[in-house]
This record gives sequence, C-alpha cells and structure tokens, in this order.
Amino acid sequence: MSTGVRGARGGLALPGVLSAHDLARTGAYIASQQLPSGLIPWFDGHHADPWDHIESAMALALTGHRDLARKALLWSAHHQRADGTWPMEIVLRDGREHVADATADANQCAYLAVGVWHDWLLFGDRGVVRQLWPAVRAALDVVCDLQQSSGGISWARSPQGTVDPQTLLTSSACIVLSLRCGIALAELVGDPQPEWELALQRLAHAVAVHPDGFADRSRFSMDWYYPILGGAVQGRDAVALLTSRWSEFVVPGRGIRCVADRPWVTAAETCELVLTLDVLGDRVRGAQLLRDVQFCRDADGGYLTGWVWPEDVFWPEEKSTWTAGAVVLAVDALARHTPASGLFRGDGLPPVVVAGCDEHCPAAAGVTRD
Repeated sequence: MSTGVRGARGGLALPGVLSAHDLARTGAYIASQQLPSGLIPWFDGHHADPWDHIESAMALALTGHRDLARKALLWSAHHQRADGTWPMEIVLRDGREHVADATADANQCAYLAVGVWHDWLLFGDRGVVRQLWPAVRAALDVVCDLQQSSGGISWARSPQGTVDPQTLLTSSACIVLSLRCGIALAELVGDPQPEWELALQRLAHAVAVHPDGFADRSRFSMDWYYPILGGAVQGRDAVALLTSRWSEFVVPGRGIRCVADRPWVTAAETCELVLTLDVLGDRVRGAQLLRDVQFCRDADGGYLTGWVWPEDVFWPEEKSTWTAGAVVLAVDALARHTPASGLFRGDGLPPVVVAGCDEHCPAAAGVTRD
C-alpha cells in the first residue's frame, strides 16, 4: 500500500529489529482499535485521552493509514470544547462517546500541535494545516494561560475552571516540544504568535535550569528523559543527565522501568528513551533498547504495556495503542525512513535557547517546589 509520504520508498522497517511486514501489522492493530468517529482509545472498551490519541494517529500515518490518521486529527478539531480544551478521558458507552473525566490536562491539549506538524512533515499538505490551525491555536493559547510565574505550566484545570497550581516536569517538558511545533505551524500559515515564543523561553528555562521547581516525581523515568526529548536540555547537559540515572532505570535485555523503585518494565517508556537517544545521536544504544523490548510484541502486531519480575508476567494484560504507536515512532526515528523521522530531533522547529538566570528569574528569587 502506498503511504503517500513525501520521499518515502517501501514500507517502514528497521533491519534486524522489525520488518516492513511487522510494522504493517502494528499499524493494522492500531487501526483495528479506532472508533468510527476517528477517536483512538487505549484499547477496545477502554477510555481515550487527547495525547495518546494523537500519538496513535502519528503511527497510523507512518504505517500507510493516511486517511485514518487524518480522521483522528479531524476528530480532535471537531471535538474541541469552546474554551480550546478537550476532556482528559472519553469513553464509548452504548455506542456513543461520553466524557469520563472533564478535566483539561495542559499537556494533552498541547500535543495536537505535534500531531499536525508531524502530518505536515509527512505529507506537505498546507490545506490540512490551515484546516487544523484554529484548533492548534486555541489549545496553545489555553496552555500559555496556564503558565505560572516560575515558568512551569500548571498541569490541569478543573471543569469548574479551577487551575491546579502543581507543575509537573514531564508535562512541562513535553509542552516545550508542542510549543515549538506550534510556533513552526504559526510561521507556516502566516499567523505569528510572539507570546508563544516568550512562553517557550520561560518554560524551557524552568525545565532545564530549575527542575527542582516542579513537583517531585523523580521516581518516574519520564521525569528523567523528557527534559531532553522535549528539547529543553541539550548537548553535554543532556548526556550527563542520561548517564546520571541510566543504571537506575535501564534493565539490560528488557527495556526501562516506568518507576525507579518498581520491578516493572514498560515498552512505551522504553521507546521514548529510544527517541531520546536518537535526539543525542546515540542510535546504537537506541536500536538495542528497541530490540530488547520486542518480547512485549504480540502476534497481531500489538504490544503488551509492560512486564514485571521476578514473576515473569506481563502486566497489565492489555495492548495499548499508544504503546504500539511509540514503537512505530521510534522505528521511524532510527531508520530515517520518512521526512517526519526528525520531528523529535527538532527538524524544521525553532531552536531552544536556554539563558542563564537574571534578576527577573522567579526561581532565583526563591520559588520552590509546588
């Protein structure tokens, strides 16, 4: 099947790890879980959320399902609430989609920008970008409104409009990438957003220079690598950060722990670390980790979410679409197969320049953890 991807030849594959046939089956698995509306739940019978929905859509696009990927992006545009947000959990019940949790998660809302930029890199369809641009702009305006004086982004807003003052490092680090994609899209459509550029500078500074200013969730591996994956921590600082906790999270031959103090390897976090290593040019270790985690692959192309030891069992017993999506994105990054393979390396995105502290830095004035 032709993907319609600019410049791509043959099916997505990574020799020695996953064949084109393997990746086609993974794409077909994700497609099999998509609802008729375009929404992609975690798996059949479970809820969907706006962030994982977009990650799965990107994987669909990479595996030849351009129309289904586009349908997923349009679902986001058509179901955006008037205030620019989406509910953080949507379920299918009695054949209809219902809101299970109406809370607006800032990171989930921001991620549409990444999905639209990914679509542009793959297909170069300016008309689609213009169609989706109002939803991206409205979502990122909300996210910027949630920025605190410390530079971090409040992680959520309740249905009643109450802003949770807590800032989360993984969430804010991922929003760095979303803002970069949003700024690139703004330039593409000729609708500059200078306030986003200021928000990005402040946010990247908080993530890179003052990670202790965020809520302490350092036991989670995502707080370890996401500051690099989002683009705030770079170069030698990024290498030093990965080295500092490598042995704490990486389980040789299996992948990485989701949580430092639990014997639980998760495939999605492992693949995100693969993407992080690719950002740093360390494709050898990235390919090895991707190879290691293939024991989570099922015969239908889906991936079990995680594995625990010494029981040697998969847990939970589910095959999440976003886990399969993370595998596909990692393969494309390492294989350099499509024009979107460099998304996380920042291809075409505005650079992140992290300045030092000055007299206006809130953290220097004594801002502490939430």
